[in-house]
Amino acid sequence: MTSSHRIVLLAHGSSDKRWCETFEQLAAPTLQAVAGSRIAYMELASPSLEKIIAEGITDNIYEYTVVPLFLAAGRHLRKDVPAMIRDLENDHGVKIHLAPPIGENPLLGEAIKDVVTLQLDRARTSPP
Repeated sequence: MTSSHRIVLLAHGSSDKRWCETFEQLAAPTLQAVAGSRIAYMELASPSLEKIIAEGITDNIYEYTVVPLFLAAGRHLRKDVPAMIRDLENDHGVKIHLAPPIGENPLLGEAIKDVVTLQLDRARTSPP
């Protein structure tokens, strides 16, 4: 199925396959719920953002929203990723919107609270 717009979940990347698997599990509900969405890695893992854009172009997709799976906007999100996006836009004639890092969304704070509460409940009900 093709659409005119694609969502890309962008993680930092790691040479450790277990790290990547964690992010792929985290992304799975979104990838299943949002048609055509993809996960990409900034560095050290595959697929790269460039590869995802190139694949999208073969499906006639020229607009993208990149949702960074980062807790905060550090150097990578302030400098490296915007530069990467500018290069991809110039090289491929696409439009890429960079969303705020997922950590800035208050819903993530609520999810963390729910996980902590669950852990506390388990600790209270577990035998010593």
